[in-house]
Amino acid sequence: MAARAESQRIVHAAANVRRWPAALAYLLLGAAYALVSDRLTLGPPWWLLVLAVAAIVGARVLRWRGLVQATRWVVIGSLAAVTLAITVSAGYLVDGLLNHTVEAGALLRAGALLWGANVLTFALWYWEMDAGGPNHRHLTHCGSTDFAFPQRVIGGELEATWVPEFIDYVFLAFNTSTAFSPTDTMVLARRAKVMMMYQSIVSLTTVVVLVARAINAI
Repeated sequence: MAARAESQRIVHAAANVRRWPAALAYLLLGAAYALVSDRLTLGPPWWLLVLAVAAIVGARVLRWRGLVQATRWVVIGSLAAVTLAITVSAGYLVDGLLNHTVEAGALLRAGALLWGANVLTFALWYWEMDAGGPNHRHLTHCGSTDFAFPQRVIGGELEATWVPEFIDYVFLAFNTSTAFSPTDTMVLARRAKVMMMYQSIVSLTTVVVLVARAINAI
């Protein structure tokens, strides 16, 4: 009975999570990758968009059937594939710059698209990994355990009730890709530190390619 009650609590918490911003971000990063030249993608450019749709639909079906924990593994597995694709494409960007195998316009467009896709990918990673994922955060009202958001450290009533939404992780990922470090949010968990270093490396790679190509065009 206790196990069943706990399962029902998890399902109820999962039903109250606002997921459409994360789903929209997933579709946008898939669309961004689809616009990259096929000479710079891992496989056909459209496959990440197909993967995003499949992951969103699959996760929705699993939640409907009460398999909440399985939805997390579906999302994590698909994000791992997305991260691999973006990393490989960043490598292709560098190769295209050094060996002049890709025309300037395609190189610049791909760099900008991959930079944006990288931001959205890691926003999804942070949202899914922080404090055991969105379901666990809403179930326990723990807020965040991987990051110290300012709303959780200023004290008062807000500290006890505030729970980060997806836009907070987008802001965190955007800052990481622009400043190559967190700004107002401190990083607490080692896994979060590793992910942020990885994101910064990919972002720095795309920025270097964009700047180098712009200088060459002058």
